[in-house]
Amino acid sequence: MQPRVSVCVPLFQKVDYIGRTIDSVLAQTFTDFELVILDNASTDGSAAVVDAYDDPRVRVVRHTETVPMIANFNAAVAATRAPLVKVLNADDLVEPEALARQVAVMDAEPDVAVVSSRHHLVDDRDRVVARDRTLRTPDLVGRQDRATVVRRVVRHGGNPLGVPGNMLFRRSAFDAVGGFPTEGDSFVIDVALAVRLTTVGDFYGVPETLSRFRLASASESGSARRHHLQAQRGFVRGLCREHADVVRRQDVVRGLARWPLTYLRHQMLMSAASDPDSRAHRVAARLLDPARRGRAGWR
Repeated sequence: MQPRVSVCVPLFQKVDYIGRTIDSVLAQTFTDFELVILDNASTDGSAAVVDAYDDPRVRVVRHTETVPMIANFNAAVAATRAPLVKVLNADDLVEPEALARQVAVMDAEPDVAVVSSRHHLVDDRDRVVARDRTLRTPDLVGRQDRATVVRRVVRHGGNPLGVPGNMLFRRSAFDAVGGFPTEGDSFVIDVALAVRLTTVGDFYGVPETLSRFRLASASESGSARRHHLQAQRGFVRGLCREHADVVRRQDVVRGLARWPLTYLRHQMLMSAASDPDSRAHRVAARLLDPARRGRAGWR
């Protein structure tokens, strides 16, 4: 019997986290789902963790050889059977009400292609580094069209829409747009997919925190940070070209003016994750907490 929802987890070398990820999915209050785990030829013991689960909702698919990340994400979705799909990173978590809340939106809004939510950022020990990220402006809450979403991404300069675990999308819409884009950088595939999906349906933002995105404990190298930021800027420039019919000059100007804040926010997040017991962690968590911050400029 076909499930209503497929949660798919592209897995590669996440032995320390994959068990917690699976547990968070199996704890959903909405129960009509399958959990598809696509193991990208992991060699770190992840396969043994997955194989220890004896639950009929869990289905494991394996590559015999490791494939590129984006190809693995697309293959994970291709292995699903349900009309609604959530892609969850193998070290991230979903809150118990995530599927119930998002399926209700999809049932009520047949023209919505993707629904997203907010997320907490957590460290290796599942401690919250920053709360209620993404969807921090009114124009991303509720039902929104392509023009609104694209303009907000350009003005933001990063990803104001949500990470993969935040989103639930229609499989038909995913197939119609060709899945995750393979021509871009893997660092921006989440926001890139969300924007793609708005070309065939609307976006819906739920102002609730329904997932937890994990920050790596090890500090990124300076070159990696620069690469990620360059990927963001390159993606935004591409949006301006591809969606020139809706992007306005004022959106571009605001995005450029905001760029120093985007860079600083990224640096602070990495500092907060690098040493959970450090003063930098405490300061960053305080400044990145919207309840304490109260400034739209940081959103």
